Amino acid sequence: MRTATLGPTERVEALAAMADRELDVLVVGAGVVGAGTALDAATRGLSTGIVEARDWASGTSSRSSKLIHGGLRYLEMLDFALVREALKERGLLLERLAPHLVKPVPFLYPLQHKGWERFYAGSGVALYDAMSLSSGHGRGLPVHRHLSRSRALRVAPCLKKDALVGALQYYDAQMDDARFVTTLVRTAASYGARAASRARVIGFLREGERVVGARVQDVEAGVAYEIRAKQIVNATGVWTDDTQALIGERGQFHVRASKGIHLVVPKDRIHSTTGLILRTEKSVLFVIPWGRHWIVGTTDTEWDLDKAHPAASSADIDYLLEHVNTVLATPLTRDDVQGVYAGLRPLLAGESDATSKLSREHTVAHPVPGLVVVAGGKYTTYRVMAKDAVDEAVHGLDQRVAPCVTEDTPLLGAEGYRALWNARARIAARTGLHVVRVEHLLNRYGSLTEQILDLIAEDPALAEPLPAADDYLRAEIVYAASHEGARHLDDVLTRRTRISIETFDRGTLSARECAELMAPVLGWDDRQIAKEVEHYEKRVEAERESQRQPDDLTADAARLGAPDIVPI
Repeated sequence: MRTATLGPTERVEALAAMADRELDVLVVGAGVVGAGTALDAATRGLSTGIVEARDWASGTSSRSSKLIHGGLRYLEMLDFALVREALKERGLLLERLAPHLVKPVPFLYPLQHKGWERFYAGSGVALYDAMSLSSGHGRGLPVHRHLSRSRALRVAPCLKKDALVGALQYYDAQMDDARFVTTLVRTAASYGARAASRARVIGFLREGERVVGARVQDVEAGVAYEIRAKQIVNATGVWTDDTQALIGERGQFHVRASKGIHLVVPKDRIHSTTGLILRTEKSVLFVIPWGRHWIVGTTDTEWDLDKAHPAASSADIDYLLEHVNTVLATPLTRDDVQGVYAGLRPLLAGESDATSKLSREHTVAHPVPGLVVVAGGKYTTYRVMAKDAVDEAVHGLDQRVAPCVTEDTPLLGAEGYRALWNARARIAARTGLHVVRVEHLLNRYGSLTEQILDLIAEDPALAEPLPAADDYLRAEIVYAASHEGARHLDDVLTRRTRISIETFDRGTLSARECAELMAPVLGWDDRQIAKEVEHYEKRVEAERESQRQPDDLTADAARLGAPDIVPI
């Protein structure tokens, strides 16, 4: 296995290596599906490259509800196959593939009607648990339980007494979505894949009707590369149609964007030991435990404006507050909201009614020789989508290729995680860190925590927490730039950490210190440090302004008031 370090040197080397000789597979887009596809291809022994126009997971895959779940509501739609598939993947991630990143999380479903609703909802949750267990990977989670109103209020004292007559409690799982994708990319790199972020596809290479490669621009250096590949996989999510347009071919399906926004509030604003799932007139609303915070979401509205920076409007925020407050004894207000983020779901929309019904299903197509397109789906089933995409690409390769092995390929940090967790008190004693700090590191990096501890051993000052975001150590900021491919301050504050949504200042008080920690790794001078900080502050102000606007159009205009990051 090669190194899994994704520092600035490795990025330059990866671009040069991809341009040097023809790849078997080039993946375009490094969200969860693209990263999963690169890992699948690399672990089949295929020479693999992956390029991303911005940062790992910078689109949909860093702006989700942070859940790995079977999709309980899809049972109501009788979509048993999708639920069964997702529950199997949930179990694999919890037990084998990423136990350091994917954790159980309890949810309480308040019942509002006596008799029939307990039977109806209870039957659905019982089927959910049964399908999980029948997958062979569901034994890591407790089964559901029925609660009386008094017991439910002991578990979740935040609820109004008249908001429920009883409740059901069941379990799903959660993760930090952006961290998960970064780990996927690094795992693919460890198996030989070449990976480069800030590398935008600006065109495709053709020989006759066949696609034989891509023209890729290094956004940082302004240099263009021609990367040839036997098969290219378009895994660009909500940008699928834009990427397809570069070859001038009409797609077999289209991908439309649906906007979902989430609010982040401090833990003490909602007094509960469990997450909540609530019905709305359109869908469901989650209140999800998130460290020292809660995530409240989500909305589901059409979006046809800027895809890179979807904006949350004042109406979106009011919608979530209004709906969650219907059950809370102490209502949330705007002042309670620490962070807001908006993401776009890629939903399939075909040219016929039959295709449009695909919705959260995924599809794989081979529109022209040499180009595979994968789109739709949901975060939890990324591995299945990646397998299907590589299976389709293999049809176009003139060679025997091994079958998918990702079901048995743990992500980096998983091997040895449980043993280190058991030894966390000894690690704390050895390093001088508090055991809570060690637990924090293990649940973010798994067995790669040793690399963070090595940085601290070299420079003990890195063991100090960031003053304005003390959940994170200074070493984590350095590590993000040296090992995890962070190229800009925004990458660190928004995706390698979650400082941008977990602090009331949204990361502005930590910006300069983080930029100064990144500077030696990335070769920044004082001028570039100032640029990075200025850009980040303008981004935060533009987001705040967008969240004061009444609708999508004005929110989008306000958000676009901040320019994109200035390259070095």
